[in-house]
Amino acid sequence: MRLGRAVCPWVQALGLRVECVGERSVVLRLPVTPALARQGGMLCGQAMMAAADTAMVLALMRHFGQFRPCTTVQLNTSFLKPLSGQDALVEARVLRAGKSLAFGEIDLRGARDGQSVCRASTTYALL
Repeated sequence: MRLGRAVCPWVQALGLRVECVGERSVVLRLPVTPALARQGGMLCGQAMMAAADTAMVLALMRHFGQFRPCTTVQLNTSFLKPLSGQDALVEARVLRAGKSLAFGEIDLRGARDGQSVCRASTTYALL
């Protein structure tokens, strides 16, 4: 599974890499780079949200076996603690996908320490 044409160029610039693909889930690695860091080297929330949204689109592709046009209806994000000094692992899991809507959850955690730093729930309209 590759990001390629499934995401726009500025999302590709995040440097996301596929780490693991499950039946209904995908894990991406989001590298913490100076371009994505805030003061003190903390990963910025905007990058986390973009990575979460992207991971869920890939999880939906895995679920359906192909890209299916969709649009984010809701992305509810809770930032639990700052992340610095390590990459983030972004795990997206499809909870339910029907004919017109899909629901999922995403966990972002430190790649080194495994501690959860951000949780998100999503709803997508399937077009």
